[in-house]
Amino acid sequence: MSTTHHEPQLALSGTTSGPVVDAPGAAAARPLRAWQHAALEQYFDPAAGEREDFLVTATPGAGKTTFALALARRLLDSRRVDRVVVVAPTDHLRTQWAEAAHRAGIELDPTMTNAVGPVRADVRGYVTTYAQVAGHPMLHRARATARKSLVIMDEIHHAGDGLSWGDAVSEAFGDARRRLSLTGTPFRTKVDERIPFVSYVEDDGPDSEGGLRSAADYTYGYKEALADGVVRPVVFAAYTGTSRWRNSAGEVVAASLTDASTKAVESLAWKTALDPRGDWVPHVIAAMDERLNHLREHGMHDAAGLVLASDQEDARAYARIVQRVTGEKPALILSDDPKASQRISEFAEGDQRFVVCVRMISEGVDVPRAACLAWMTSYRTPLFFAQAVGRVVRSRRRGESATVFLPAVRPLLALAAEMESDRDHVIPPPAPASSEDVDEGGLDLLPPPEREAGGPKEYEALEAQAEFAHVLHGGRAVTGALEPVQVSAEEEDYLGLPGLLSPEQTATLLAQRDAEIRKRAASPRPAAEEDEPEAAAPAEGAEEATWHTAALLRKEIHGLVGRIAAGRQLPHATVYAKVRTAVPGPPSASAPVEVLRRRRDHLLSLL
Repeated sequence: MSTTHHEPQLALSGTTSGPVVDAPGAAAARPLRAWQHAALEQYFDPAAGEREDFLVTATPGAGKTTFALALARRLLDSRRVDRVVVVAPTDHLRTQWAEAAHRAGIELDPTMTNAVGPVRADVRGYVTTYAQVAGHPMLHRARATARKSLVIMDEIHHAGDGLSWGDAVSEAFGDARRRLSLTGTPFRTKVDERIPFVSYVEDDGPDSEGGLRSAADYTYGYKEALADGVVRPVVFAAYTGTSRWRNSAGEVVAASLTDASTKAVESLAWKTALDPRGDWVPHVIAAMDERLNHLREHGMHDAAGLVLASDQEDARAYARIVQRVTGEKPALILSDDPKASQRISEFAEGDQRFVVCVRMISEGVDVPRAACLAWMTSYRTPLFFAQAVGRVVRSRRRGESATVFLPAVRPLLALAAEMESDRDHVIPPPAPASSEDVDEGGLDLLPPPEREAGGPKEYEALEAQAEFAHVLHGGRAVTGALEPVQVSAEEEDYLGLPGLLSPEQTATLLAQRDAEIRKRAASPRPAAEEDEPEAAAPAEGAEEATWHTAALLRKEIHGLVGRIAAGRQLPHATVYAKVRTAVPGPPSASAPVEVLRRRRDHLLSLL
């Protein structure tokens, strides 16, 4: 290990006093599942010695966050580490990690930026993103080595989003005391682009191209999670239909999603089906609405559905379709919305039936009541599919199930079949990092030769009809039946019945109501306008996380400084300096809550 670095003072220096205060209720943290206990035992196995690196591969929805925080709690309690640093893929997940850590009795600050030097004295650590680490790796290196640190890297494959990100993570955390890496699925890496802190084996898969494959220290797959009741069983409801479009020659082309002759034709049929102006999308939304009604009437009273769109324009159009078909205004969550994280939290904790989003709820976001997913997007990468489906499989109690509504096209059916047969999902190396949320290869479905040639110069979607095809379950396509279907006792137990439908019953219901759903999708329902949601207030008596309290206090102090500066005709900087003199301590960005409270009270006394 290298010499310990001092934390950089990027703002005015100051001192704080008082010990780190953990959140109350640590003893009341969520009880661990069997796999989490087993993974902890393996981590602390005396035969393995003091571990520097540990990689856990656990299926989405299994509880990687809970495991990681339980490990952090034990390391903190035993004084093997003094600080916890979490690196997450997105800003929203920073907040989610901090809230989960607060419930586990560990205070982490998700609001720190690269402009702030030291970590606040009244927290155990902080949550950052891979992009922030890449922006200033030496800053994060100083923070992670100033104290004995555990660095938790969530969805570690993001460290491979371009060589610069991997290099930055290595530079920032190479000398940290311990590192825990998490992922929802194994991943491939090119030999010369290894992700730091990950062990590899040679990949002998059929399309490995001589690369490497991640080797986890502990693996917990979908099959094991399903058997343990940790995740819900998933039924994939596939919808076919005929799409019609006009090509560059002015000819009208018609093709079925299921029977498309070539990949190019299939891609255009898929693209036309997803066009908001056609009938395919409203039909599938109506079918998902029917499924949600059934779930809510049979024990899952807060069941919700996610509609996943390719871009923001489609998302807005799909939201209007949901409102027209169901009579209810859905939540709309867009990545450029400054209130996106707030809206996700409100939806997760509320009773709204539908949410339409682009990518904000695709990876790691926890909405346990979500039980249905409508795949209204052209994304087709194995990683994105596994992560998106993972949003609806998290089990809360025995008897819940999940349904994914998707176009009956070969790329998606193949991904669904892989999940159904519980094959090892191995994701390919990521594309070089860019400013876009997703790589273009996941959006443009035209085969590479046609894409290189420019593809069709003109394309006009005309119409698309939807028709139920089958449900995919247990590696088999189940079509609807006109007569009642008998379900074996073994399958009832497997699916957590009674109260919820088996694959055969789901297929029969969807098939028998297909015509009825088509009529309903075409007929708008009256819908009441809803006001813009306001920020959710913490529950009465709930103990707020210190990072949230600190953020509110900083905002309040800024407002008070503005009022005093205006009233006394002083520069803001002068007022801030006087406050720092009256109430000593670090700058507001890194000051603990108690110091911020005293500064706030001092400013109030000056009014």
